[in-house]
Amino acid sequence: MKALPSRVRIREVGPRDGFQNEPETIATEDKVRLIDTLSATGLRRIEVTSFVRPDVIPQLADAQAVLEGIERRDGVAFSVLIPNERGLERALALRERFDEVSVFLSASETHNRRNVNRSVEESLAGLERTLAGAREAGLRCEGVISTSFGCPYEGEVALERVLGIAERLAAAGCAEVAFGDTTGMANPRQAHEFFAAARERLPETELTAHFHNTRGQGLANVLAALEEGVESFESSFGELGGCPVPPGSTGNVSSEDVVSMLHEMGVETGIDLPRLIEASRAAQEILGRPLGAHVLRAGPVDWRASQDE
Repeated sequence: MKALPSRVRIREVGPRDGFQNEPETIATEDKVRLIDTLSATGLRRIEVTSFVRPDVIPQLADAQAVLEGIERRDGVAFSVLIPNERGLERALALRERFDEVSVFLSASETHNRRNVNRSVEESLAGLERTLAGAREAGLRCEGVISTSFGCPYEGEVALERVLGIAERLAAAGCAEVAFGDTTGMANPRQAHEFFAAARERLPETELTAHFHNTRGQGLANVLAALEEGVESFESSFGELGGCPVPPGSTGNVSSEDVVSMLHEMGVETGIDLPRLIEASRAAQEILGRPLGAHVLRAGPVDWRASQDE
């Protein structure tokens, strides 16, 4: 095994990426309570909501109320997902309530059209303007590239195409670029090759891996990225989330499963795993169904000798 980083950064995306895929409306006060619980776990970055059009994603129509309701905790950076200049304008009315913005597009034309009804070039041009406004407001910017490892409509997405988009985002002001395995198509060998190339092409940009567990390969892909020196990951507590297009693309890799694996390998995250599990249990109760995280069901590994005969 290659040498691993001694410490990694986890960005929790469940309150946005996870909640938006839930079919039943989650009450604003429940969202606020869960985010406050997450911010007490040692997580240092949490994506709390998005300023998308309320008619497009009704679940996130309460973005303003969520931002106004959550507790600001020292050392915890809140981020919001911004689709365009209009979304940024709405968000900036609450500038003091968050620290970072994420912008997004897909690497494949078909997925981008189905997701935001724009070509990739149209999305990039709009995001470049949005990022200029965000930087002017003093916000840290992240670019998220969906379908980086494969598209359910087009199949393989050329690595050169993905990295070219990443370079555009970095040039526009993104300090960080996240590569999304949006429908769980990535495999560990691909993840190794992808991040080896990405680190060479983008040496000054923070590279973040965003894997889904749709086909059960999420943790294996996290390990592959880790072995290539990736120190930043996005995950969702309870394994909430997925992708609205196409159907069946559910399941971000679970935060507690990632944290448990990293801690067992001696990689620090600064996160209190039992507290994180409690946050997922609270989400289970609110949603009224079991969530998919393995550690949520089995609990953390206990290396103490059993007292049972």
